Amino acid sequence: MSTLLVAALSMVGFVVAYNTYGRWLAKRLFGLTDDARMPSEECRDDVDFVPTRKSIVFGHHFTSIAGTGPIVGPALAVFWGWLPALLWVVFGAILIGGVHDLAALVISIRNKGQTIGQAAGRLISPRAKVLFLIVLALALSIVLAVFGLVIASIFAIYPESVLSVWIAMPIAVVIGLRYRSGGGLVIPSLIGLAALYVAVYLGAYHLPVDLTPYLPTDSLLWTPTVVWTIALLIYAFIASVLPVWLLLQPRDYINSLQLFVALALLLAGLGIASMTGQAQLTDSAPMIASEVPADAPSMFPFLFITIACGACSGFHCLVSSGTTSKQLEKASDAQAVGYGSMLLEGMLAVLVILACSAGVGMGPLTRSVTTVGEGAAARSVVAIERADVSGNQAWREYYRTGADGEPDAGWKKQNLAKKLRAFVDGGANFLSALGLPLRMAIAIMAVLVACFAATTLDTATRLQRYVISELALSAGVKPLANKYVATGIAVGVGLAIAVFAGDSPGKGGLVLWPLFGATNQLLAGLALMVALIFLARRSKPLASVMIPMFVMLLMPAWAITYDLFYNWLPSGNVVLTTFGFSILGLQVWMAVEGLMVWGRCRGVLEAPAETAAG
Repeated sequence: MSTLLVAALSMVGFVVAYNTYGRWLAKRLFGLTDDARMPSEECRDDVDFVPTRKSIVFGHHFTSIAGTGPIVGPALAVFWGWLPALLWVVFGAILIGGVHDLAALVISIRNKGQTIGQAAGRLISPRAKVLFLIVLALALSIVLAVFGLVIASIFAIYPESVLSVWIAMPIAVVIGLRYRSGGGLVIPSLIGLAALYVAVYLGAYHLPVDLTPYLPTDSLLWTPTVVWTIALLIYAFIASVLPVWLLLQPRDYINSLQLFVALALLLAGLGIASMTGQAQLTDSAPMIASEVPADAPSMFPFLFITIACGACSGFHCLVSSGTTSKQLEKASDAQAVGYGSMLLEGMLAVLVILACSAGVGMGPLTRSVTTVGEGAAARSVVAIERADVSGNQAWREYYRTGADGEPDAGWKKQNLAKKLRAFVDGGANFLSALGLPLRMAIAIMAVLVACFAATTLDTATRLQRYVISELALSAGVKPLANKYVATGIAVGVGLAIAVFAGDSPGKGGLVLWPLFGATNQLLAGLALMVALIFLARRSKPLASVMIPMFVMLLMPAWAITYDLFYNWLPSGNVVLTTFGFSILGLQVWMAVEGLMVWGRCRGVLEAPAETAAG
């Protein structure tokens, strides 16, 4: 099947869905009109609650929900073949993920900008609120640890990406100040985008930032990954307590523009590579893998928790109800921001699937470093070449070869870094079809991954601050609700997990990685349950939320249960076993709370929100 045809059909499907199903959800099911006053105006504080034009909110929301999620998940799931991953992304985004994101956003704007966890306290019960907040705190702790580790790993693997990621921050502050003073956005945005791509060029050819020569070679603690993780979480602390208009909004806006440029380049390169016969989808990756290692998990249910962002992700309900709802100017903007962003993320996931199948099939990329000169004048020269291997043999280099180079290695010998490389290398192969040098193409793709992960990191820190503050208030411990204290706790816990929880410093985020997908998807199921009761209280049709809810409660619970009794308990893994049983217990308890109120909630409105979030 043509690589270009798959991309085109997916895009057409998303556009049609937005203008039909998305419009029905917004207008008919949720009844969005611009009559009611929005939380951004009603609760305005110019820190978290800030009325913002749709284009900027869209940029913030999209880059926050995207992160590395729609990259890492699909890049891993291609292991089972490209067709199952593609079907789950396209239909999941349209029928489940978009519904979930829009519902969480609507519930929040109807409740003074409260998170969906806070709203659960009035929609279901006060106990449900505390249970939901605990699940949120667990999920966000894993997000902070894992995403900090992913960005640090990208920096360590691709030093050429470092300069662009960090230079985006002062550019964002300048744009934020300009926007705040009433100036236009077009010219500053174009200048900022140009500066970002100049930094990509400089990082690729002249200023790669490699910490290795400056760190002790015999230290297990002070590695590049650990140092970058610490630096990133310090940044996340600062970004999450600053007003959203100063750094969060403009940074996400610039990153969204960068993504649109990268998506356009990827689509153009994919089209040329497909039409010229360089990218052959069916000749590269299997449509459905007929042979998988014996130790690999089964496609059902693990496909549905491996691909979260891009199809449906519980983290999105935190962004929708945690930050985005506090910035919308009009309720009618929710369709574009909530449902539209999810479909665009689905399209990004489609391109990731194609890059990790047809893209890598164009040939694996090899990287060699040589030293030129001596003494103080010595410098490293990086050479990037495409191996003389293509098609399925090239794909197997990424998906059947172990981290140590062992051919036909099992699932447990695969690693996350190699799957990130599959996307970066596959995408770079597409860009090379446009005539871009491989080194520049790799730099563009690596910056794309790192910038998105960074936006998710600072948004997740702000969200964790809200959750910790609300839990502290519920427990009557007001000092912990202070935004600086709560943010310090959020960053401290994430740092402790990322750096110290593993068998070696900097590996901690990977300890809880097996729980990340399932916890994230259970969160989506619980958010959809809250949305179901919200609609039931308003006597609205329920099928469009009820069916997705059952899917997102069943699949992750099935996956955790399987792992508990076939992997973690037999191997004596105390950490994963404890977390697994705790998360399952919280899910069951939340479901029981929902069932207890279900019989008496139809047509009975909940009490209105009396206070704003935070």
